[in-house]
Amino acid sequence: MLLQKLQIDDHHRRTTFCIELQALMEEDGFFERLVVSDECTFYLCGKVNRHDVRVWGTENPKSVELARDSPKVNVFSSVSTFKVYGPFLFSEQTVTGIVFLDMLTDWLLPQLNEDSADFISLMAGAPPHFDRHVREFLNQHLPQR
Repeated sequence: MLLQKLQIDDHHRRTTFCIELQALMEEDGFFERLVVSDECTFYLCGKVNRHDVRVWGTENPKSVELARDSPKVNVFSSVSTFKVYGPFLFSEQTVTGIVFLDMLTDWLLPQLNEDSADFISLMAGAPPHFDRHVREFLNQHLPQR
């Protein structure tokens, strides 16, 4: 079972975030500008990345036998109120910051820029998103973070 420890000020911070987000969503055009992105790794052996995916079933499997170094595919997608961008299949076994940056520059941002000059991109907190090169690129091309 995966749990995150709640801190004393979490309730206040989360409530404040929800109030601020609700106010933004009531502004004209905010929701239409929002583009939400995420990625997931799918393993041929059936292994599930429990940090990104929750699996619900009628029975608890208790334990699952997994093959070591199972082939996998990394899939990225973005969604707006108007369009689904993707899926984008990474050809590399591991998505590094440089691989992620290549996908942003060659595939995602050209599409976003073609569809709208004004968008808000929301990404998950995967390590490639915090790569120095990715942050530098995003700060340069999307400076109003």
